[in-house]
Amino acid sequence: MKFSALVAIVPDDLEDRAIDTAKEEGACGMTLISGRGIGTEERKSFFGLTYEGSQSVLLAVLERRLSLRVLKRLQALLTEDGTSKGVVFTSAIDHIGGIDLNQVAQFEEQIKDEL
Repeated sequence: MKFSALVAIVPDDLEDRAIDTAKEEGACGMTLISGRGIGTEERKSFFGLTYEGSQSVLLAVLERRLSLRVLKRLQALLTEDGTSKGVVFTSAIDHIGGIDLNQVAQFEEQIKDEL
């Protein structure tokens, strides 16, 4: 079985929807990290206070085909109004250790129709 790391950077207001979407597609666990982003646009300030939007980083280790399904659904969520509200990508994992065998069994169950 081959694995991919899925990374999604989403605005805080979409965090819950992104988590639910990933779970609907088979992601059974993920790590959440809070962050701030610096984009190409000038930062907004109000009375000398600079506003930097908060973001959430969702990290998940998934079976490779499953990661592509989750990526497509998250991409649709992040672009549903015609603008991009975040980024999602996967990266192949060459070596992995410590993954829960129950999680591997869940991955196998979810992709058995594709094999």
